[in-house]
Amino acid sequence: MRVRLLLPLLALLSVVAAPASAAADPDPVTAMSVTDACYTWGRTLAQGASGDDVRQLQIRVAGYPGYGGVLAIDGQFGPGTKAAVTRFQQAYGLGADGIAGPATFGRIYQLQDDDCTPVNFSYAELNRCNADWSGGNVPPATAKANALVSMWKLQAMRHAMGDRPIVVNGGFRSVACNNAVGGAAASRHLYGDAVDLGAGAQGFCGLALQARNHGFSEILGPGYPGHSDHTHVAHRSTRFWSASSCGI
Repeated sequence: MRVRLLLPLLALLSVVAAPASAAADPDPVTAMSVTDACYTWGRTLAQGASGDDVRQLQIRVAGYPGYGGVLAIDGQFGPGTKAAVTRFQQAYGLGADGIAGPATFGRIYQLQDDDCTPVNFSYAELNRCNADWSGGNVPPATAKANALVSMWKLQAMRHAMGDRPIVVNGGFRSVACNNAVGGAAASRHLYGDAVDLGAGAQGFCGLALQARNHGFSEILGPGYPGHSDHTHVAHRSTRFWSASSCGI
């Protein structure tokens, strides 16, 4: 009698104790159910991936190439992109595996406005010359796209410096605007990828020194002619850093 009662009881317990993991795990990106007003990623990205979604990711992590580095915005998820994603993840306390998934994209969504600019910078700050980004050395769309990358680099730099505001004094210039302020004929401002920074709480040298870690191949500051009252950061094909008063 005891045996007949015990067997059904054991069978019932075995059903209750069956592992819940037997069910298929949902796709991690689909499970987020996130739709961002600027840009929404639809898949996890890792080394070897390619496409516009990779390029969009590269723009957001362009400020994390490491000391003296510049991340290519080419839509190819190579070792440089993996390293930049890892540094971004480390900067925000995420699991640092170099794979961009829901947690990484979630942080990016928190950092960007609906026009894809980072929350602490705006197109208006980087273009005080005209309304349509015209008249420079590149088409308006290219100048504006270059400015967007610069803003994401500045966002990374700002976070690394304790999230203290960074003062932007100017950015894109048309040829006419550049001539009006006496800018160099080959100024990177004409390409939309140069930004002039005020001292703010960090000081000119503090900004110049920190910029070395965030993808700026051109850094000019105190000690360089005409740069005693601002720090200039930009992109160029070869590195040129000069701020002798700051030890650069």
